[in-house]
Order: sequence, then structure tokens, then C-alpha cells
Amino acid sequence: MFGYYLDLALRSLRRSKALAAMMVMALAVGIGASMTTLTVAHLLSGDPVPEHSATLYHPQLNPTMPPRLVHEPTSAMDYRSAMDLWSAHRADRQTLVAGSPVKVQVEGSGEPPLPRQMLLTTSDFFPMFDVPFRYGGPWASTDEESHARVAVISSALNDRLFGGADSVGRSLRLRDSDVRIVGVLAPWRPAPRFYDIWNGRYRHGDTESFYNDPEDIYAPLATGLDIFAGQTPVMPVHFCWDMGADGKSMQTDPCAWLSLWVQLSSPAKVRNYAGFLKGYAQQQKRQGRYTSDQTRLQSLMQWLEWNRVVPGTVRMQAWMAQAFLLICLVNTVGLLLTRFLRRSGEIGVRRAMGASRCAVFTQCLVEAALIGLLGGVGGWLLTLLGLWMVRQQPVAYADLAHLDLPMFFGTFAMSVAASLLAGVLPALRASRVPIGFQLKTL
Repeated sequence: MFGYYLDLALRSLRRSKALAAMMVMALAVGIGASMTTLTVAHLLSGDPVPEHSATLYHPQLNPTMPPRLVHEPTSAMDYRSAMDLWSAHRADRQTLVAGSPVKVQVEGSGEPPLPRQMLLTTSDFFPMFDVPFRYGGPWASTDEESHARVAVISSALNDRLFGGADSVGRSLRLRDSDVRIVGVLAPWRPAPRFYDIWNGRYRHGDTESFYNDPEDIYAPLATGLDIFAGQTPVMPVHFCWDMGADGKSMQTDPCAWLSLWVQLSSPAKVRNYAGFLKGYAQQQKRQGRYTSDQTRLQSLMQWLEWNRVVPGTVRMQAWMAQAFLLICLVNTVGLLLTRFLRRSGEIGVRRAMGASRCAVFTQCLVEAALIGLLGGVGGWLLTLLGLWMVRQQPVAYADLAHLDLPMFFGTFAMSVAASLLAGVLPALRASRVPIGFQLKTL
């Protein structure tokens, strides 16, 4: 039966090719614009660590004091609070992170120092966040205790400095210190760079920087602090609550600049850690070090949602594209209504020969679905073009714009669904015209 309706739909489209082409084009343009923006939003709001995200949590405290007291937990912690929690080892794994720009060069290369981003962290960072290695591996926990001069570098930096060869055991100069390379990462592009984002909720959609490339150099926190010792640090201080603090003594100044992540493998461990976190805050308040005992323990995906990581421009473009698709659908409704009512005589003959209203309605919907399928092909091609145009833009997330399998099928599903929605009213109208009136149009 479906084949019969499909054959009728194909014959009808061939009889009025110009009108059919207009409807297909209207749908294709609307679907292309809509799916381009939805694909970008989908990619930017995805899970950056799908294998481990369900067990990753971001603890927060409120260590602020007058005169710059805030009324909720801060995105980062001061050095003492972060080290107290990390040293307690109350989670399956825990890691500290803080970013900093640094100049790096290979001794004897003759090249000037390169400005790069460095992440000060701990050895658990790599297994917790499923970071892949091409050569070597992470440093040992004993390297952190001994303040060993070791580092892990990115695949991009290894290609730039060593031509992609195995550089494990080679030396790099960071500022005025030499460090030994113990590992080289395979290409790794978390989107967003979730482990070092902060205050996205208060940026009014200005979160594009969250999608910057990950750092090129990873070093133990203690080693990094030694490298910066005696020099003005350049770590991004998130917030200082003592107006006299200058941010130069990172380990003692009342400033939040260090983030803590923990891995908890069961709901019971999550509850226990939340209780431990609350108990620590209450203890610090009793000691007069905190004013508030507020705490927060958010999962990775809750943390991304709280920070509203998708840039405001992307959200706005997605809404505008949906409005444009709606306009295209309204135009398609009008074209379909015109198309079906122009065939009133043909429909009247079919009704007079025994075809039911349901059969006429079904035939019209099959024709609308076929138009939607053709519009989906056009929309898919325009989506590919739109994503290519996004990749040419000077934005941090440009390289992420690609059409994955779910969005590929979503393009056709949206197109067919849109055409069926647009075809319901015209099909219903065509199936309910009185037979006598339809025959008079012959």
C-alpha cells in the first residue's frame, strides 16, 4: 500500500516540478541553517569525558572573608584549603589544577623561547580525565613529593620542538629551570576545557575561552611553584578577599586560584565526601578562618551546566535559526496548500471512485514526507557547508565543528518531521473538500 502512495507522490511531483523545487529549497535552507547551529550547540554542550564523567566531582568552599565576602562557594580555592582537602586522600583519586603562561625552549636549538600555556597539576590528572599518551606516561607520585623537575608535553608541542619523535628523556627549559620530559600526549581535545573553567555563570555568555586548546606543558604543582619562586607569578588569580593581597605569594595570600577535582566511584562515597567537605568548612569556621561553612559538590556535567559553558552567541544563533526554520515551514504550508487544492479535480475523481478521506489524507502526507526527504538531502549539504564556514571563523571552537552520526540522522528526521507537520493542515483541507465541488473544478 505504501508503494502505491509513493508512486502517486512521485507522479505528482513530476507534474509540477517548479513548485516542488520551491518547497524542497525552502525546507533545505531552513533545515541547513537550523542543523548548523544545533550541531555546534550539540558539540559544545557534550560530555568531555564520557567514560569517567559520572564519577568526577568538583568540590567548592567559601573561604572568603570581609571586606570582600561573597555569599556562595567560589569556583576555586586558596592554596591552604585545596592542599588540606587533597592531602586528606578521601577520594578514589584527586587532582589539583592551576594554569599559567610560560616561555619554553630547547637548549641548543638556537630558537627563541616560545610562549605556551602550562598546567600545574598532580599525577592523578591523567587517569582521572582519560588523557591519552603517545610516548612515556605521567610522573610518579614520588616525583611530586621530591619536587622533581619533570613534565609532560602535548602532541602539538612535541611536533613543534622535536618533529614528532619520541622526546621522553629530553630536556626543556621553562623560565630559568630545566625539566625532563617523562611523557608525550597523544592528540587530546576536551571540549570544553572543563577542569580549569570558572565563573561562567557570571560572564553573560562570554565563555568562548573555555574551548581553547588544552595546555602544552603539564608539570607537578610543587615543581611549578618552585619554578616560579622568587619571581612575580602569572597564574590567573580568580579572587582575592583581602584588599591588601597582591597575589605574589600564592601559597599564603588569601586568594582563590587552585581548583580541586575528585573521583568518587559510588553514591555512598559521594555522600561521605560531601559530609567530609562540610565538616572541613565547619572546622575552619570555628577556627575563625572562614566566615561561612557553605559547600558545594557538583558532578562534571552539573559543573558545566552551572557555568553555562555554551557561548551566548551560539545560543542566540540557534534560536534565530529555529525562528528562520519556522518561517520556512509557514511558507511550505502555503505552497502545499496551493499544490493540493489545485488538484481538487483529481482528488474528486478518486473520491468518486471510492477513495476514502483517509486515503486522500495519507497520499498527501506521503507526498509531504517525500518533499521532506528531498529537503533533508539539501539540508544535509547546506549543513556541511555551514559547518565548513564555522571552521573558517576565528573562534576557539572552530575546529570542533563537524557533523557526527546522531546529528546526520537528526538532519533527515527533522526535515521529514517538519514537512509532515507542514503537510497536516493542507492534507486535511484537501481531504475534506466536498466531492461535488471537487468534480466541478474539472
